[in-house]
Amino acid sequence: GMALTKVLSKEYAASNILVNTVCIGTIESGQHDRRWEAAGRQQSREEHYAQLAAQRGIPMRRVGRPEEAASVIVFLASDAASYLTGTAINIDGGHAHAL
Repeated sequence: GMALTKVLSKEYAASNILVNTVCIGTIESGQHDRRWEAAGRQQSREEHYAQLAAQRGIPMRRVGRPEEAASVIVFLASDAASYLTGTAINIDGGHAHAL
């Protein structure tokens, strides 16, 4: 978790090794699509995901897309994040309750 991220980031910072955590919330995925299919596709895929977001109380009222999570990970792997270490980034539509 976050404690391990902090410990490792301090341990490896002098070696210029960056340690961050990406906390991914509810994202459109094959797993959710299979559940929708198993339920008999009683609603459209979009309605299924909207209902899922509502059930989970996601403030943005939608689930994330895989490319949204991927963009954050690509950023962390880029030179633009070269001074970012020891932190957690929530990709969850505002669902996390932590400050």
